[in-house]
Amino acid sequence: MTHDTSSAPRDPLAALPEHRQRTFAARVERWRPDLVAALTEVTPGPAEAEALAERLLAVAARRFAERDDDLHDLDERRTLAPDWFQRPGMLGYAAYADRYAGTLAGVGERLDHLRDLGVTYLHLMPLLRPRPAPNDGGYAVMDYRSVREDLGTMDDLRALAARLRESGMSLCLDLVLNHVAREHEWAARARAGEAAYLDYFHVYPDRTEPDRWEQTLPEVFPDFAPGSFSWDDELDGWVWTTFNSWQWDLDWSNPAVLEEFADIICDLANAGCEVFRLDAIAFTWKRLGTDCQNQPEVHALTQALRMVARIACPAVAFKAEAIVGPRDLVAYLGEGRHHGKVSDLAYHNALMVHLWSMLATGETWMSSHALASLPTPPSSTAWITYARCHDDIGWAVSDEDAAAAGLEGFAHRRFLSDFYDGSFPGSWSRGLVFQANPATGDKRISGSLASLAGLEAGDPHALDRVVLAHAVVLGFGGVPVIWMGDEVGLLNDPDWDAEPEHADDNRWVHRPRMPWAADGTVPDPHGLLPRLRHLVGVRRSLPHLHAATPAEVLDPPDTGVFHVLRRHPEGSFLALHNMTAVERRVPWWLLEQAGLGRDGAPVHDHLAGGPVRAADGHVLLAPYAVSWLTAPAR
Repeated sequence: MTHDTSSAPRDPLAALPEHRQRTFAARVERWRPDLVAALTEVTPGPAEAEALAERLLAVAARRFAERDDDLHDLDERRTLAPDWFQRPGMLGYAAYADRYAGTLAGVGERLDHLRDLGVTYLHLMPLLRPRPAPNDGGYAVMDYRSVREDLGTMDDLRALAARLRESGMSLCLDLVLNHVAREHEWAARARAGEAAYLDYFHVYPDRTEPDRWEQTLPEVFPDFAPGSFSWDDELDGWVWTTFNSWQWDLDWSNPAVLEEFADIICDLANAGCEVFRLDAIAFTWKRLGTDCQNQPEVHALTQALRMVARIACPAVAFKAEAIVGPRDLVAYLGEGRHHGKVSDLAYHNALMVHLWSMLATGETWMSSHALASLPTPPSSTAWITYARCHDDIGWAVSDEDAAAAGLEGFAHRRFLSDFYDGSFPGSWSRGLVFQANPATGDKRISGSLASLAGLEAGDPHALDRVVLAHAVVLGFGGVPVIWMGDEVGLLNDPDWDAEPEHADDNRWVHRPRMPWAADGTVPDPHGLLPRLRHLVGVRRSLPHLHAATPAEVLDPPDTGVFHVLRRHPEGSFLALHNMTAVERRVPWWLLEQAGLGRDGAPVHDHLAGGPVRAADGHVLLAPYAVSWLTAPAR
């Protein structure tokens, strides 16, 4: 529902204790200049930017005044520890609430499993009220201020968030920015002819303008949602629909849209949400003659929203869902004048893609070269690292990176698709093809981590690959996120299409329901849980894995090994990952260049719990083994 401010008090801060008023004033003094600076990039001039800033500060003041005392306390703790999400003890977990435990209340009853694993950050996939199916897995939101009825109520969400805080876990929710469901109140009022709400969307009376835009717009879902505009009879016009005909793109050049989302963010933060996954953020600003992705104004808009949150609810963090080209990615964490002022977190999609590329080929040079060439993110931010997520895998390997390794980009991407759908001779993977494009030859892949890693095929190295994949994301720094069920090796769901609304979307194959046992535990038939708990526990003990310490991907002297170095004030940390099914040997001089083992100094392998395994001037790595190396503690 649209927020009604007509009955709001003129000064919502007046009834607050004096120390709260001083806190708000201090935050405004600190963050208002950055708010105005961002708004000048998306408004016609300084006067409009100042006026919009005042309206947004009014939103912040109202929501600040409504914030519960325990959340104000959390704000203070986070302000004193702004690196809270960068610390090595952070571990994320992502799941659909209904597939994890049925309802929001059910999730609250099933926290022991997460606590035992070491989880401190729980991302529950889209749970704000969507349109009736089809709804793009919940990403077609019709009400940002209520939850899916089958999951519970907003009171249930508040109760779960409070329970998570008591357990040391932060709740992450999806906030879809680019579009709303056709059934959203804003869209309904636009169809009713209300001029103010027509201005929330991109609406055209005929195909003249849509045809001009579509000359440079790619299709996101070419199979079942071709084009970027849809005719709507009730609207009597063409409306911009990047994803599906029932997902209407918002016009973010309209300041009213920014005001709406500033209020939504503060409202959900007051319900206990601590991290917002900003979905489809790359698409929010439109510019004729471009692909309408990654436009500079996107970062200004995010900075403006971030500054409102800094003032009203600074415990909150922003996570950019920007699955974009590697060179565009760091801008979502802040570059240039936006440095460190945009999102706090961003998905490291390239790491995930190259992880699977290295496992398929047993070669690391291309991936090491590509990952090493990425810009370093601001030291106040962090990557979200992951081996699998809810989505399909698109093979984002650039032609340039492939060519640097003597490969042809198209052929390598096609190889990866064939390998992971199991059609390549000798493949141990059992994935499904998602959204094949005959015109380009692109094939994206669905499948659970365990099935992609060979467990479904019965490959003897499958479990070691599962552990290796998690070791890569746990040892890279940032916030590693485990996808629900990967910790116990859940395979592809053979009944993924049993629900009619899922039948046309095979991504549900890697979204099975959690198989709880009668005693409230999760069966672990492959013995993965102890191995992953060990990784998590070791990670927690290593200050080198703080996200402010950048990861350096090294050129591999052995191209079957992926090398990651972190230069921390307490000494160097070197992670070695054998991406092959045979033993590999890493020359000792590499350790010396990294600052370890010089002049016979000992080197400690934290995962093995003792001295590094070495012989004849080499570190020895068993098939698919990982070593986390530092100098011994003094």
